[in-house]
Amino acid sequence: MGRHNPFTEGSSHYATARPQYPARLFDYLCGLCPNLGNAWDCATGTGQAAVSLAERFSSVEATDVSLEQIGSAQKHERVRYSVQQAEETVFIDNSFSLVTVAQALHWFDLRRFWPEVHRVLAPDGIFAAWAYTWPHITGDIDRIIQDKLLNAIEGFWAPNNRLAWHGYEEIEFPFHEIDAPEIALSLDWDLNQFLSYLRTWSATRRCVSDRGQGFFQEFTEAIHEAWGNAECTKRVTMEFYCRVGRHDHQALRPHQ
Repeated sequence: MGRHNPFTEGSSHYATARPQYPARLFDYLCGLCPNLGNAWDCATGTGQAAVSLAERFSSVEATDVSLEQIGSAQKHERVRYSVQQAEETVFIDNSFSLVTVAQALHWFDLRRFWPEVHRVLAPDGIFAAWAYTWPHITGDIDRIIQDKLLNAIEGFWAPNNRLAWHGYEEIEFPFHEIDAPEIALSLDWDLNQFLSYLRTWSATRRCVSDRGQGFFQEFTEAIHEAWGNAECTKRVTMEFYCRVGRHDHQALRPHQ
């Protein structure tokens, strides 16, 4: 994750408010791997992806630059958490059959990260990075999100976020790329769960810090009226992007 880490504050809230990833994603990736021995979940945050990998792999290394995030991570007997930079790790060469980056690739120094992935990924191993973006619920609620929240926080996003919004299509991808299937990210959330998730957005937090809570309170009142009973769940669907590639030791290793 390099030197920039926008997720240090509120790590325990992040752990409970962020969505879990679809089981279909991990089943698909496992089907591509040469074996199910060792995996590395890079920039693991609070371990959402790492724990899912551990249900399928013998051993998972889960790293993040944030000690606070690691401290709030979900425990699993086959996950070993450590504080390390994505671009420089202590892992030995050819350690992993799978390397994953969930919702974080846009924060890395890719000039240094790609050589590190090539170093630690075994021959024919798989690299996968994914991101999810805007939530969709109903037409009326989506319009409130756009008008009352997204417009308010637009200037508070870091430039890096835009790479994720475009599905990482604009970045160099030094692997033999594999066309990933369409994978849906859908959750059944009540209003409080949904609002908790929106509060984890880095732009939301920056806007609150700069302007105070007023804009979010106005947004909350508007969405509550459209939602109805706050305890009732609604289907929340998010745009989901995934890039997957196979490692080849004969492939070009950038900047080496």
